[in-house]
Amino acid sequence: MDQDDIDSSGKWQNLYNEIRTRASEYSYRMAKLPENRNRNRYRDVSPFDHSRVKLENSENDYINASLVTVKEAQRSYILSQGPLKNTCGHFWLMIWEQHSKAVIMLNRIIEKGSEKCAQYWPMAEDQPMLFTDTGFVVKLVKEEDMSYYTIRLLELRHTETGETREIHHFHYTTWPDFGVPESPASFLNFLVTVRESGSLGIEHGPAVVHCSAGIGRSGTFSLVDSCLILMGRRNDPSSVDIQKVLLDMREFRMGLIQTPDQLRFSYRAVREGAKCIIRDSSVKQSIWRELSREDVAPPVPPPRHFSNTQAPHPPTLVSSTPLQPTDQPNGQGRSCGEPVVLFREDRTVGDGKDTHRSEKDLVEMNSLRKRHREERIASTAQKVSQMKQRLTDTERQRESWQYWKPVLLNVAAGAAVAAGLVLIWWFSQ
Repeated sequence: MDQDDIDSSGKWQNLYNEIRTRASEYSYRMAKLPENRNRNRYRDVSPFDHSRVKLENSENDYINASLVTVKEAQRSYILSQGPLKNTCGHFWLMIWEQHSKAVIMLNRIIEKGSEKCAQYWPMAEDQPMLFTDTGFVVKLVKEEDMSYYTIRLLELRHTETGETREIHHFHYTTWPDFGVPESPASFLNFLVTVRESGSLGIEHGPAVVHCSAGIGRSGTFSLVDSCLILMGRRNDPSSVDIQKVLLDMREFRMGLIQTPDQLRFSYRAVREGAKCIIRDSSVKQSIWRELSREDVAPPVPPPRHFSNTQAPHPPTLVSSTPLQPTDQPNGQGRSCGEPVVLFREDRTVGDGKDTHRSEKDLVEMNSLRKRHREERIASTAQKVSQMKQRLTDTERQRESWQYWKPVLLNVAAGAAVAAGLVLIWWFSQ
């Protein structure tokens, strides 16, 4: 269905309802076993038995993650919930066993005052994390803060064998829960960054994509990426049926795309990304065209965990690769080439030409970034600590209730019996 046909009030809700009605349902018996209930973040989001990822070197092979495959696009993703405190070790074990090269995180640790994901990676280079239950050490090698996402390079080491692997961590920090990114252009730039790392290629294991539940934002990312690949492979890009692709992906994990707005955004992002696809006369290929400047939204606000006094540098658009001429017009009189519009913070634009910042500016910028990072780490740690304290208090109240519950029930039962005897005596008089 074309976006123009349904881009009106109520139509997206109808399309979303149709997809939910047509989606298949499969068994998820393993997720409901008593020993696995504390491994699920949400009671209504479970991996299907036939497509769940199984841990190989663990007494319990269960983890709330699904292998989603799009055969024609030669893409496989592991869609996972945000790790819980007691499943962080299982999360890294899965990444190790599946030979994943990248983790794509689309949520923040704390959202709307609730913990949406455990802190499963180290926040400083000198503070590695040890997961004794599965035998892994995770170390932060480097981190690069962009305007609306962060790129990290992590080192994952198996303590028994001593083997180490590099894991790319792409963290989209401004995508709200049950919401959509600021604009298709910003999302596509993030997707370009992930693709350029090479970590989505078939030579690696499936990339791990997660948000909080692993179905809404994760489903949106996977759907857009897959559809754009399919458009690049086919003779007729318009033959790609986004709705069918989504229904096929729902065969592997329930509930992909959680709201009509996310569905609408997926269509918009695919449509914008399709403008960047051309087909060579001899070899089909998918390449990215320069995203038009008028399509790029203003800089998004900083993440909620930034203080109001911080002023991160807004991204500027620069051309990182000269445009290559082509005989095939793109509909706007611009030629196509490799990805040319990227968000960079080490350059400014003036008089139509790129100019490097002065050495003094770079020093000040690096100092500001470092201070922002330290404040963000402290703020997030404080919020996580407060959340843990609330959970501890709740657990204590629950334990106290469990202790007094039998006593209160016995008292109530005794009172009921006494009242019954009094009534019997009264009516017998």
